[in-house]
Amino acid sequence: MFGHRSDGKKVKGMGIIDKAEPFFMPQRIDAVNYTTVKVKCDTIDEFIARERKNGISYSYMHIVIATIVRILYIRKKLNRFIMRGSIYQRNTISISMDIKKKLEDDGEQVTLKMYFTGRESIEEVKKIVDDEIAKNLQENEVHATTKTAGKLTCLPDFLFRWFMAFARFLDRHGMLPKSLIKASPFHTSCFLTNLKSIKLNYIFHHLYNFGTTTIFVSMGKEQMEPYVENNKELKIAKILTFGVSLDERVADGLYMGKSLRLFSDLIKNPDNLKNSLPDDGSIPKNATRIVKFKKIKKKAKKEKTSKVKKSKSKKIKPLINKEKFEAKRLAREASKEKKLEEKLKEKELKRAEKALKQEEKAKKKEKNK
Repeated sequence: MFGHRSDGKKVKGMGIIDKAEPFFMPQRIDAVNYTTVKVKCDTIDEFIARERKNGISYSYMHIVIATIVRILYIRKKLNRFIMRGSIYQRNTISISMDIKKKLEDDGEQVTLKMYFTGRESIEEVKKIVDDEIAKNLQENEVHATTKTAGKLTCLPDFLFRWFMAFARFLDRHGMLPKSLIKASPFHTSCFLTNLKSIKLNYIFHHLYNFGTTTIFVSMGKEQMEPYVENNKELKIAKILTFGVSLDERVADGLYMGKSLRLFSDLIKNPDNLKNSLPDDGSIPKNATRIVKFKKIKKKAKKEKTSKVKKSKSKKIKPLINKEKFEAKRLAREASKEKKLEEKLKEKELKRAEKALKQEEKAKKKEKNK
């Protein structure tokens, strides 16, 4: 109440536009942006095959969850939410997802909510995810979310409607009990749906107005698609596509764009997720692999200057030894003179032979007379 919540702290010292946006767009569905992230699967498949030889079996879902957890820790603005026009920074990193105990039409659906510090390695994330799934796939096990929902659905419709309206009122004013926030899958950093597991393509999922979910990620089935490599050659590769829904009020477009590029880069390079981050809250430079545009410009300039220098050096060839050069020149001139003399001698010989033949012909004519 009065700006205090059990699941987050109010952000202060924001800019004018950042502070005003939640009042222009009061509902989460007003401020949702949709985008896709496409990732080549070759490096992911190589990582999974290599680690399987070492005795660790990773899936695409493990890599995606580990990447989302790392992104939420590094790019802290993504782990914010809006309530009654105020922006809050979450105290924890949590991911919600739905699973089915049996892949059947009547199979029971369970909504999981997993908590992370954000510093975990991919192996630690895998253990948390696998333990939570294995625990809730048991027949006699009932998740806290399912228990709470089961109690509420036992109420008559008008009481259920009244309870939800009352819960929304408590949530808006920061008075919703901590136990309900912990059990609610809608009060989470990110909601993930793995449509790849049921062989479906990605979708653009809406953001719930109830709760505090800021990001919804939909992972579709990988497909063979054409792509252009280095803006030159058209190739075909296995592509994994994500449908991402974002609440634009928590950060500006530049921040979101860099975060999505980092998300794509980390999934392409799962080896960067093998090490856990320091406990002191510092973020190593190798944890972010985004190359800034300025650095690219500097590299291009260096390449251009080096090319110009090389071309100049090719045009201007300084003489190392003048004597050798002059000797070669004189030898060339002498060989030319010899060739000319030989040609002249050959011409003189031909002329002499012609003259002799003419004389012999003239003598023969005289004798015949």
